[in-house]
This record gives sequence, C-alpha cells and structure tokens, in this order.
Amino acid sequence: MKLPGKIAIMGGGSWATAIAKMVLVQEETINWYMRRDDRIADFKRLGHNPAYLTGVKFDVKRINFSSNINEIVRQSDTLIFVTPSPYLKSHLKKLKTRIRDKFIITAIKGIVPDDNLIVSEYFTSEYGVPRENIAVLAGPCHAEEVALERLSYLTVACPDTDKACIVARKLGNSYIKTSVSNDVVGIEYSSVLKNVYAIAAGICSGLKYGDNFQAVLVSNAIQEMYRFLQTVHPLDRNVEESAYLGDLLVTCYSNFSRNRTFGTMIGKGYSVKSAQIEMEMIAEGYYGTKCIKEINRHYHVNMPIADAVYNILYERISPNIEIKLLTDSFR
Repeated sequence: MKLPGKIAIMGGGSWATAIAKMVLVQEETINWYMRRDDRIADFKRLGHNPAYLTGVKFDVKRINFSSNINEIVRQSDTLIFVTPSPYLKSHLKKLKTRIRDKFIITAIKGIVPDDNLIVSEYFTSEYGVPRENIAVLAGPCHAEEVALERLSYLTVACPDTDKACIVARKLGNSYIKTSVSNDVVGIEYSSVLKNVYAIAAGICSGLKYGDNFQAVLVSNAIQEMYRFLQTVHPLDRNVEESAYLGDLLVTCYSNFSRNRTFGTMIGKGYSVKSAQIEMEMIAEGYYGTKCIKEINRHYHVNMPIADAVYNILYERISPNIEIKLLTDSFR
C-alpha cells in the first residue's frame, strides 16, 4: 500500500505548524497551503511561521508553499486539513481539482457549521471521498508542546486500520507516540465535545470554582460524552482511552488550551465578542457548542454541561446563574 505519497499541510495556524514539524522528521519535502501570500513571504524570509509557534525553525528549502489551493492539491497525494472548522467551506469553495482520489487526514477539531456534519462526513457527502480514504488525528497533543518536543501521544483513526497504521508510522518520532483506532465518528465528536467542556471548565475557573469542583465537572463531562457518543454512533468503545478522556483532561486543565482560556474570560465577565477579539485565536468550542446543541435536537441526549455552555454563550444567561443550576445537578 503506497500511502501517503506526497504530503500537503492545508492551513497555517499553530496545529498546522506543529504537524508540519512532525511530518518533516521523516519526509524530505512537503507542500504547504496558506491562504495569505504575505505570511508565506515572511515565513520564507524568517525561516519560521511569522504568526504561530514562532520558535519552531524550518528549512524552507524543504517546503513548497502556495496560496493556490488547487496547485497544492494537484501536486499532493495526502492532504492534512488543519483549518478552523468555520472556515473550511470557504477554502474548499476555491477547489476546482478533484479530491475524491486523494487520502484525506483531518486534524480539524470541529463541526462544519450550517451543515452540522463532522469533517469526515462532510468530505464524503460533499466531495465523494470514500470513508476508507479519510483519517482523523486526535490528541491529547497541544501544538505548543509538540513545538517544545515534549512527549505527546497521537491517535490516528480510519475505517481501514492498515492505512491508519501507515499514517501513524509517518507521524511517529522520538517525542510523538502513536496509536490507531477505527472509531472515526466517535473520536471526531469527542474532539468537538472536549472543547465545549473546556469552555465550561474555564467559565468555572473564571467564577472562582476550585479544583475540587473542576474534578467533579470533568467526571460528569466524560459521562455526558459517553452518553452522546453511544447514542449518535453506538460502538464498543472505551472512553477512558487517551483519544477521549486524555484529550478531555488536557483541554480542560492546560494553560495552552484556548477553549479553557476563552471560557475563563467569559466567567470573569467578558462578553463573547470581547473575549474573541482579545484572544485573536479561534476557540473551536464556541462554534462546536451551537452545532452540538442543534445535532442533539434529533437525539435528545441528556447533556446538562453542553446545554449550560450554550445558554451562557448564545442565550446570554448569566454564568453565575447557569453554573449554579449545573452544580445542583452534579453528584
């Protein structure tokens, strides 16, 4: 099996930069799509991403940059998508090149808004990419720690586990340990939900709830996640594995977590708009919260934490009031 061939990074943020660093450990060259020509010019001049993970140095001679998505897709066999989920459709609308015969890896931890589809389902339904040619990357794996070469763990999920193994070997190195799974749907949804729960953890931190309560919040969150996953995509899965519980823990607790940071600002009294402006980075959980709420209207899973975050972010209910109601439901 000749996977993954020529690899392209599709996106220019911190996670895209960390993945490029991982891939270049084993690959001689990569293609890299970034939408802004000025960022590409600065990257080539400085030898690092001018906006994200600026401490990671690259040999730019090993990178073929382009702001032309069609050019990058034509020249590549494996496409690793790392754009924020709200912007995925706008990037893909520029596509005139077929991607159904490419191998797609999604490292996007979000749902495609309006369509309310996880990214793997979107590529299949809109672009005809076979499910067995789509893989998903899951953590716990903060980009900032990859940049520092701190030991991290990645899970590669694909319906074809042989392909997942090939991708896992390509991404593994001295500081990245990899494992494989066939639970694409469950891992994608858990990657969305952990961001929602991290916002909840941040809100509680901003409201001065302590570590004791945070432990109860997260233990309830993993139960809520399990209920949702088993309803939406029933499978014999173990949510205590690192791709589920591990990713949830690091996103709820880490200072690198932008979703927790966003939630903390909301808990301290910032409006959603002012928190977004001050952060200058996308908190995927903000968009994921609305998508999960809309998806769950079809399933009616009991999700008090996700509902509380939705009420705070979208219904403008006071965080103090909403979290107090939530605490009364916990045991």
